[in-house]
Parts: sequence; structure tokens; C-alpha cells
Amino acid sequence: MGFMAVIGFAVARLRNLFAVVMLTGLFSLTAAVLYVILDAVDVAFTEAAVGAGISTVLMLGTLALTSSEERVEKSGGSKWALVLVVVTGCVLVYGTLDMPPFGDPTAAIHHHVAPYYLEKSGQEIGLPNVVTSVLASYRGYDTLGEVFVIFTAAIGVLLIIGRPQFGRRRSHRMLVGELHESMRTNVILRVGSKLLIPVILLFALYVQWHGDFGPGGGFQAGVIFASGFILYALIFDIDTARTMIPARTTRLFLVFGVLLYTGVGVAGLFLGGNFLDYSVLAANPVSGQHLGILLVEFGVGLTVAAAMISIFFTFAHQEH
Repeated sequence: MGFMAVIGFAVARLRNLFAVVMLTGLFSLTAAVLYVILDAVDVAFTEAAVGAGISTVLMLGTLALTSSEERVEKSGGSKWALVLVVVTGCVLVYGTLDMPPFGDPTAAIHHHVAPYYLEKSGQEIGLPNVVTSVLASYRGYDTLGEVFVIFTAAIGVLLIIGRPQFGRRRSHRMLVGELHESMRTNVILRVGSKLLIPVILLFALYVQWHGDFGPGGGFQAGVIFASGFILYALIFDIDTARTMIPARTTRLFLVFGVLLYTGVGVAGLFLGGNFLDYSVLAANPVSGQHLGILLVEFGVGLTVAAAMISIFFTFAHQEH
């Protein structure tokens, strides 16, 4: 917590935006360590992959289109801004005074749904990882909402700057010979990335299908899978990467992931159950839960990976 406070103060004081981006990535990595200490390994996994990974790359791509230095506005509003921040902070601290201490066994959360999840998930869902049971089954509505948020963010970026009439496309394209010559000076990057990218994609698949038994799932796997293609684009040029995964393909996966998640819920309705009730998908309710969670997690992974790739390529194709 102390490290996070120091990093936050440094971010507020710095004017070099490149340093700010690096520090925000370090802040996310420190937050991931904090989540591990709190035994929230799945959340830590997501924070490290999204906050310290993809978000840092997207912000660096944004800086490449703008400037690395913050404009200093000569106005007298800084003192009022400081007063507003201090007052807001005091209100937030005051609002936490009624909260029970961390780990208090008498806290309300330990006497509501949490005991039910811990005691019944093994019998009703049958998965060793209770986090996956909660996110994909018990709170499937919430997770579906998160998937729609990611889908909406990607669609928003595509609509705002993804079309030629709104975003300026790069006019220069590397020829094959130019690309080959430019990569000759980066032998370590070329060879290292070719060895690393298959491992990244394989690890993403492991995280996707192992989320039922340990930390992982569709959110983490989608980000890791997207990072492999983004790394390829950073090393071998945007256009070369786009030949491997065209824009139509990513947009198709973006829509298909949401439709797959929603379709599993609708299938439950047709089979006589409730929306997102996986127990009716098979003769055995536990087997139905396994099948439903497998499908919705795959839909989450597709949507997240396609959204991250689409957003990155949309930014990377713009001019300064």
C-alpha cells in the first residue's frame, strides 16, 4: 500500500507522460501483488495482464499519436483542484469508518452468500475453483454485463476512429524488402519473439481451459492471447500482423463471443430452465454446469481477445 501511494503521488507530479505510463503499469503490478497477498489470485492475474500489460501498450500507442509531454496550463485553478481532491478524500475516508475491519468474521459478507458459495458450489457446480463457479454461474448476469462493457468499448473505438472519415490512416506502408532490411538490425527481437509468441498463445489456451481448476479463465486468457498478436505487430509491423489476423476476423470473433455467451443463456430458456441456468443443458445438472461454464468462458475469451486486438490495431493505424 505504501508503494502504491508513492507511485500515485509521483504520477500526479510528473509531466513526462512516458514516465507516467510506465509508473501506471508499475502501479497495476503492485496492485496485483496486493491481490495475491489478499488471496485474490484470479483478480491479481487479471490486473497483471490488463493493467500492467495491455493497458500499458495501448497508452504507449496513444502517446505515439500525441505527445510525451503534458501541456502545462497557466491558470490559477490548481489550488482549488487540490482543495477539491482533499475534501473528496476526506469524504471517502469518512465513508469507510463504518466498514468492519479486514478479516472480521462477524462482517455481514461472511453471513450472507459467501458461506453458501463455499459450501454448495462443490455439490451444485462441481468445480474446484470457487471463483469460476461464482463468476460464470452464480453471478453469470454480472459477467455477461462485463462482457457487454468490453464489447461496447471496442465498438466505440471502431466507430470513433476506426473509419477513414473519422481517423487518419497512415499513408506509408513498408514494402516487403524494407521490412526485411529493417528487421535485420533486430535479430534478437525477431528470433526471440518467434520463440516466445507460440509459448504465449499456448499459455493463453492453458489459462482458458484450466480456469475451472485454478486461477484463470476467459478474461485472463483473452488478454494473454491478444498480447501474442500485439507483440508480433510491434516487432514485424502492423500490416504484416494484419495479414495474419484480418480486421474482419477480429470483428467476427468480437460479435461471436457475445452471441455465444448470450446463446447459452437463451438455450437454457428453451430447455425449460432460467436464463443462464446451465443445469438443464445436460441430463446431469453438474455436467450441464460444466458445459455451460465451458461455453461462456470461451465466449468471454473470444470477446476479450478480439476487443484488445481491435483497439490496438485501430490506434496503431492512425497518423500522428
